[in-house]
Amino acid sequence: MDVAIIGIGMHPFGRTPARSGLQQGAYAARLALKDAGIEWRDIEFAFGGSASAGNADALGNELGLTGIPFINVANGCATGGSSLMTACSAIRSGAHDIGLVAGFDKHDRGAFNADPGDWGLGQWYGELGLMITTQFFAMKIQRYMHDYGISENTLARVAEKAFINGSLNPNAWRRTPVAVEDIAGAIMVNNPLTKYMFCSPSEGGVALVLCRADKAKHYCAKPVYLKSAVLKSRRYGSFEVFAPSQALQQAEGPTVDASRAAFEMAGVGPRDIDVIQLQDTESGAEVMHMAENGFCEHGEQEQLIQSGATRIGGSMPINTDGGCLANGEPIGASGLRQVYENVLQLRGEAGARQVPGNPQLGYTHVYGAPGISAVTILQR
Repeated sequence: MDVAIIGIGMHPFGRTPARSGLQQGAYAARLALKDAGIEWRDIEFAFGGSASAGNADALGNELGLTGIPFINVANGCATGGSSLMTACSAIRSGAHDIGLVAGFDKHDRGAFNADPGDWGLGQWYGELGLMITTQFFAMKIQRYMHDYGISENTLARVAEKAFINGSLNPNAWRRTPVAVEDIAGAIMVNNPLTKYMFCSPSEGGVALVLCRADKAKHYCAKPVYLKSAVLKSRRYGSFEVFAPSQALQQAEGPTVDASRAAFEMAGVGPRDIDVIQLQDTESGAEVMHMAENGFCEHGEQEQLIQSGATRIGGSMPINTDGGCLANGEPIGASGLRQVYENVLQLRGEAGARQVPGNPQLGYTHVYGAPGISAVTILQR
C-alpha cells in the first residue's frame, strides 16, 4: 500500500526564547493539520522525537488527549527519518489510514556535549577530545580531500550556497549571504573547516500528515507520494561518528546502503531525481554524501560544485532551503525539515527558491551518530 503526504507544517528554525521546544512542535503540527484540512481528532496514530525538549508524545497535552497511540522515537540525527519510516510502515501494514509524524528540539547554545558511556564507549574517548564531532568531521574530510582532489575553496563554496539559499527561506535561521572569501578566511575550528562551514545546534519543529495513497485526493489537491523510506545502520569496517578505531579493511557506510535500497524500492535512479536534500552537518559532509548517495563519482564533486551544478538553478540542486548550515540542527526536526522542503518543491510552492523545470522527484538523506542513515524518495 502506497503512502502520501497530505499536510506539512514547520516552526521557523533558530532561536525562539518565548516558546518551548514542545510548543514549537505543536505549532508545526497545527499547521500540518490545517494544510491537510483535518482536525487533530482525525489522526489515528503518531510517531515523533525530540532529543532535548521532552517527550514527543507530550504534544497530546498541547493538541488534545484523544487516546491515540503516540510513540516516541530516539535515533540521534536520524530521529526524523526513523519516525517517518515507522509511520509509513504502520500505514502500509493496513493498521492505520492516517497519522502524524512530528519532530522538535530546543538545544542549548554551544556544541553538542555527548557522554561516551551513552554510546558504548569508555571515558577515555571523551578525555582525548574525540567526542567533539568537529574533530571527526575534519579528520574524515581531510583524508577525503587528499584521496579525491577536493579543494578548500570547494568547501567554502558549499557554505556560500547554503547561506544564499537560506536567505530565500523565511523559516531558516541564517538568512544573510556570506561571501566565499569570508567563509574561507573565518576562524578555523578544526582544519580545514572554518566556523562558517559548520552547522549549529538550534531550535525548531516540523510535522507531516500521512495517509493511504488511495485516500490522498480526498484531503489534498497536491499530494506527494512517498515512494521509499529506508533506514540503515553501520556495518563493520565503516568509519563513522564515535567510531573508536578504523578497521584494516574498510566497508561502505550506511548512507551507501540506505541510498541503494531506497532507489531500488522506488524503481528510479540518481539521474531521475530533480531536487536533493543531503545531510550537511558541515561542508565536507555534503561533498562526501553527494558520492555516497550515488549522485556522482568520488572526486567529481570538485567540478560540479565549482561549476554551480548544485545551486538552485543547476543540474543537481542540493539543499535548496539552506540545509543544516543555514537552518541549524534541532535533532528531532532536522530530517523532517528536508521532507518538508521537498514537498514544497514538488508542489511548486517553494517561492524564491523554487527549482525550475516542474520537479517530479525529490530525495532526502539524513545521517547521524553512531552511523545511521535514512533516505526518502518523494514523487508528486
